[in-house]
Amino acid sequence: MDSSSSRLEFDHVSVRYDNDPALDDVSFQIAHGAQVAVVGPNGAGKSTLFKALVGLVALRSGEIRVHGLPLRAHKDCVAYVPQRSAVDWSFPVTVYDVVMMGRYGRQGWLGRASAADRAAVSAALEQMGLSAMRRRALGDLSGGQQQRVFLARALAQQPHILLMDEPFNGVDAATQETTLSLLDELKRRDVTVLVSTHDLNMAAQRFESVLLINRRLVAYGPAAQVFTAENIRQVFSGQVLFVDGAAVIDECCHE
Repeated sequence: MDSSSSRLEFDHVSVRYDNDPALDDVSFQIAHGAQVAVVGPNGAGKSTLFKALVGLVALRSGEIRVHGLPLRAHKDCVAYVPQRSAVDWSFPVTVYDVVMMGRYGRQGWLGRASAADRAAVSAALEQMGLSAMRRRALGDLSGGQQQRVFLARALAQQPHILLMDEPFNGVDAATQETTLSLLDELKRRDVTVLVSTHDLNMAAQRFESVLLINRRLVAYGPAAQVFTAENIRQVFSGQVLFVDGAAVIDECCHE
């Protein structure tokens, strides 16, 4: 596969909710295996961008391509870790059941788990330190443990592309470090990773590229080129302060 086709492409993508634009004429290309921070204020379209990639919202116009083919031509190649606030934690399901959901796209029409499915789930649980909790109810876990369950589900899926929507919000330091270690491993596996975050410092220090959006694409590239004072003020408006030349988002102004 040549480098021109081995990538993720958004080609003039627009998404609307009723008549309100959520994404407006967004175009970019991400090389296969890259790790990109998706940055923007609340309501900027970060979650919508991810939902478009997994087919949860319809495109008003444009196209998304993976490896040179339309997204619909691929089967189960994109894994999505949603924000914790988007999950019904009261749903009666075990940790093992949630992680097995990552294998559904590979199971036959009878929906029976194969030995390969069970092995992938066990490996993902072990990697996320959840083996001893496999039979526990999802709602009984701490926020950090719940986050690791969804990371395990994504790992079990064995995707080409992993989307993580605000994975560092409301989790403990141990879970944050586990997530960052996972990013390092996924880099070695050549998995493309997009992570939405409000943390400009983390975006600059941990990711090779930054996608700065506010419904439209504002800037895309290395953090030093994207996080200019002009771009940050344009996107975050009154939500951003500058302290000793560094941008700091006012915590009261985002989720």
